[in-house]
Amino acid sequence: MKYLLAAINAKYIHSNLGVYCLKAYAEQELSDLAPEISIGEYTINHSRQQILADIYEKRPDVVGFSCYIWNIEYVTGLLQDLPKILPETRIWLGGPEVSYNSKELLQQFPQVTGIMAGEGEEIFARLVLYYEKIRAGSGKEGDGLEEIPGIGYRLAKRGVEEIRINPRPLPMDLNRIPFPYNNMKEEDFAHRIIYYESSRGCPYSCSYCLSSIERAVRFRNLKGVKEELQFFLDRKVSQVKFVDRTFNCSKPHAMEIWTYIWQHDNGVTNFHFEIAADCLDEETVLLLRRMRPGLIQLEIGIQSTNPKTIEAIRRKMDLDQVKRMVAKVRAGRNIHQHLDLIAGLPFEDFEQFCHSFDQVYRMKPDQLQLGFLKVLKGSYMEEQKRSYDLQAGELPPYEVLSTKWISFQDILRLKQIEEMVEVYYNSGQFIQTITHLEMLFSRPIQLFEALADWYQKQNLSEVGHSRQKRYEIMFQWIQAQFPEETETLRDTLTMDLYLRDNVKSRPAFARNLKNWRDQIRLFYQKEQKEEKFLKGYQGFDSKQLANMTHIEVTKDKKAFLFDYKNRDPLNHNAAVFEICLPG
Repeated sequence: MKYLLAAINAKYIHSNLGVYCLKAYAEQELSDLAPEISIGEYTINHSRQQILADIYEKRPDVVGFSCYIWNIEYVTGLLQDLPKILPETRIWLGGPEVSYNSKELLQQFPQVTGIMAGEGEEIFARLVLYYEKIRAGSGKEGDGLEEIPGIGYRLAKRGVEEIRINPRPLPMDLNRIPFPYNNMKEEDFAHRIIYYESSRGCPYSCSYCLSSIERAVRFRNLKGVKEELQFFLDRKVSQVKFVDRTFNCSKPHAMEIWTYIWQHDNGVTNFHFEIAADCLDEETVLLLRRMRPGLIQLEIGIQSTNPKTIEAIRRKMDLDQVKRMVAKVRAGRNIHQHLDLIAGLPFEDFEQFCHSFDQVYRMKPDQLQLGFLKVLKGSYMEEQKRSYDLQAGELPPYEVLSTKWISFQDILRLKQIEEMVEVYYNSGQFIQTITHLEMLFSRPIQLFEALADWYQKQNLSEVGHSRQKRYEIMFQWIQAQFPEETETLRDTLTMDLYLRDNVKSRPAFARNLKNWRDQIRLFYQKEQKEEKFLKGYQGFDSKQLANMTHIEVTKDKKAFLFDYKNRDPLNHNAAVFEICLPG
């Protein structure tokens, strides 16, 4: 029989670790049967027709869809049409989005043969064995399904169909799962984020997270982990994203992996980790500071700084320790830090959330993600909906609409602020301008509220804008709100623009450099001979140097040279030198 594991990812650059693990484990456990298992990776940007056509060409006897919050509507759409073109194909679903309401889904979608709930490796291998027995004539459809843990399925008795849900299996030993990427070709890794796990489970019990349901943390053998990391390093994969829920919950485990990555750095690969900052200590920070800039990045879920909220979501966090460790990591200037907040949590109204925002913003993360509570099926948060007066969307992503503490109007306001944070802070494209603007407001969130107000007033929110247009919009806002700061911020905006790119279309707000053209030309002629600032430009004449770099002059006649060959490895900004122009 032919088996297809179908993954519909959010973007092409993403990979689906789950289907690779299922395939690798089943092939290992059933090697004597040599089952024919393939993977189909698609994205939500593919048309349903394209995916249906590809599945049809593969002609699987059994297809399994990997279901998540971002693709479940897409998958259920495919379920309507797939049986029309492949009526004999059995359809199975698996993944977190179908693991906690299997019975309801089987009732809703008669096209679905069954559902795999929870860890899927052992379940899928048992299913393949079940179907192989049917193929060999040593079993018939329906016999033995009751022996497969973790599945929901239909069973017909005396002409009446009933739905059965089998108990889930015990947590797996991760070392039984083979490395899932062994058979991937080198080109399969190009321009993609490769997901990897060195542990499963989470020591914490956050009420909004499904990982809290399975708290047993299991670790892969470190010898094997190092061999697998070397596989990525040898192939110079651009980014490896660890899916471990709290990577550093075991300090020895984390330290050994970080040490290996540091010692075997290939100069290219970046590793992403989700960590608890208050589990860091001085020894760990010293190791992290040795890393090449850009070798690793850290995602830190703070979620709220309100002690009552932290207690209500069953989370443990030493906020003072988080602040200390984030500051120490930042001081090393070699690691990108991404800090998260969640709006809509219990005991947090609009003002309290703004207070959390201000506190986290002042930690100066490279990115501050302002997320919104998603009320996931099977989570403790879902159980508390009534007591919290929690209203959430009925369709994925089940996002909060209101609670007894925060109104829908407040949520909409935070959505507007979120957009401004994404555009003007998280993009990293307005660093100098935002740094100056911060001083004009009594608290950080007021800056982004004011920008949101401007977007609403000017009817700009519903329109897509180019990067350069975002600069122009900000300059118009500055002129209207802070006329006395216009000349200073004209310079910071221009500097920010040229830090990223040597744009050839000069913006209208930038200063006219006509009176500096002769001095700039003389500078490049001198630089061609002396090579004082520009390294790596040997063999280029002064005109070529002028085209490949940029010089900007500010209102106080300071001149800055932008070198685009040599960029900051963390924010990718051009190297900048303050220079003296001739004359």
